[in-house]
Amino acid sequence: MQLIINIDGGSRGNPGPGASGCVIKDKSGTLLKSEGLFFKECTNNQAEFNALKLALKNAKELGGDELFIRADSQLLVKQYLGEYKIKNPQLQMLMSEIRNLAAGFKKINIKHVPREQNKEADLICNQTMDKALKKPAAPSKPIYNHLAAQAEAGAKKAPSINASSVKKTAKEPKQLELFDLNNL
Repeated sequence: MQLIINIDGGSRGNPGPGASGCVIKDKSGTLLKSEGLFFKECTNNQAEFNALKLALKNAKELGGDELFIRADSQLLVKQYLGEYKIKNPQLQMLMSEIRNLAAGFKKINIKHVPREQNKEADLICNQTMDKALKKPAAPSKPIYNHLAAQAEAGAKKAPSINASSVKKTAKEPKQLELFDLNNL
C-alpha cells in the first residue's frame, strides 16, 4: 500500500520543549493517521529525526510498503540520503534506528518541500507542544478543520491512543507523551 507522509519536528528553544509530528494519508489523500510526540527537552534536529522515526513506525502498523515522505528539513533529508554527514552521536544512533525501520519497506522516497507544503505536520507539532505545555488552544486553523472534515466524511479514523508516559532512553530526547490528535 502506498502512503503519503508529511513529517515535521520542532523545539521551543534549542534545546527546549519540542515535538515531532506526522500526517499519513493513502494515495487518494484520505487521512489515515495523524500523531504527535512530545519531548520535555530536545533540539530541533532531534525532533526532526524522531518525526521520521514516528512516521516509519506508524506506516508499518498501517501496512504501508511504498512511502512518499515529505519534510521541510533539508538537513534531515540530505542526511537520510547520505548526502550530508551526521556528526552528532545521538543523531547517528537515531539514524541507525531509522535505517533499521526503513529496511522493512519496499520503497521509500523522501523529499524536501517548502514549509508552505508541510503545514499539516507543523500544526501537529505545535498542537502537541501546546497541549503538553497546557497552553490555551489557538483558534481552529483551516488545516486542522480540513483534517477533521476528512475524518468526519468517512476517512478511516486512527485508533485512539491514551496519553501515556514513554520510556526514556539515551538514544532519544526525554519523551513525555504521545497524543492522539483526533481527541484534541
